[in-house]
Amino acid sequence: MDIETDGRFGNKRMHNRLGPGSGGGPSSTNGRVCNFWREGRCNRFPCPFLHSELPEAAAPPKRPSGPGGNVWRNPTAGGRGGGRGHNRWGRGPGGASAAVTHRPPDRPCKYFLAGECSYGDRCRYPHSYCISDSITMLTLLKGHDKSVTGIALPTGWSDKLYSGSKDGTVRMWDCQTGQCAGVIPMGREVGCMINEGPWLFIGIPDGVKVWNMQTSAEMNLTGPTGQVYALAVASELLFAATQDGRILAWRFSAATNCFEPAASLDGHKLAVVSLIVGGMRLYSASMDKTIRVWDLATLQCVQTLSDHTDVVMSVLCWDQFLLSCSLDQTIKVWAATESGNLEVTYTHKEEQGALALSGMPDAQSKPVLLCSLNDNTVRLYDLPSFSDRGRIFSKQEIRAIQMGPGGLFFTGDGTGELKVWQWVDGAQT
Repeated sequence: MDIETDGRFGNKRMHNRLGPGSGGGPSSTNGRVCNFWREGRCNRFPCPFLHSELPEAAAPPKRPSGPGGNVWRNPTAGGRGGGRGHNRWGRGPGGASAAVTHRPPDRPCKYFLAGECSYGDRCRYPHSYCISDSITMLTLLKGHDKSVTGIALPTGWSDKLYSGSKDGTVRMWDCQTGQCAGVIPMGREVGCMINEGPWLFIGIPDGVKVWNMQTSAEMNLTGPTGQVYALAVASELLFAATQDGRILAWRFSAATNCFEPAASLDGHKLAVVSLIVGGMRLYSASMDKTIRVWDLATLQCVQTLSDHTDVVMSVLCWDQFLLSCSLDQTIKVWAATESGNLEVTYTHKEEQGALALSGMPDAQSKPVLLCSLNDNTVRLYDLPSFSDRGRIFSKQEIRAIQMGPGGLFFTGDGTGELKVWQWVDGAQT
């Protein structure tokens, strides 16, 4: 694969400021910058002091409401993707100078993200949870009071969206109303959550809780030591990544209608924090800075990847490639050589530590990579070019990203907020 990059993400452009009044250059200001502008509070039109780095405005992108019958709605309409209209700096059409348009800022209002902005539509920064013309936020689900660590949408088996949190609960959300339909107490922090068929698997300290959504049958799988950080299902086996560095496996027995211990995959020296299955391989990422490749037929480690220099936080399979991200501020793309071993074929450098990877097709069925960073953002990249598709912003780190049907996807952050997103048709040509 020929992978290209368009340079550093989010490079900022410097802009010349417009002179006050009708004349242009400053006179009595002596080049002073407006302190109120720096604080985002200047409301003087025109202002006698400098407003530097004025961004050029653009018309806000269209915000389709998604396909017909989409039930995810935002009743407040605030914070939709694409941003709001902004104030236009400069004199109005009846003034001495013509109105000037500017490019929107590359970040939303930080006070809006914190829920503290009092300027509303008069704010010169977007009131939006994303900067992108490819996605729109449909609704914000509030209920958890600690970090969301797992999201599951068991399409075909349940009409509910499930979210697990460090607050020790799993919440069920009604997909028709967006309201919380029930709270399941776990008693301990939820470390991860996945679904497979009618089963919902929930990783907690020292165990895995199993719930059958059809029969309401519950099981408790024991064996893990410490928190279970990741779960995966393959070859009729359930795998759990544990805090002590082991990967435990259970096999479902139809005879006993239970999950029975099958194997322990040992090799990592520190906690395993991510699992992904691709082909006949299980890939595990660990705090020991390595990725291990396990043969699903033999459950033996066939390769250890050691190119990252810090904790490997997440792994993802895409096409014939393995992608990994790390606190070393890189995303690495791995490809198989003629010998069958994986080697790094491309490294994408970030400016922050990378936390979680996910991928899905956009509205035009083009593959897009989502990467959560520890600056409370998610970057969206086209694959394989890594060209920028925008950013999602949050109050705290986003650790949970889950794909859904029909162009939907979900993100959960450290405050407990769960957001529902939709890819926008026709945003990318």
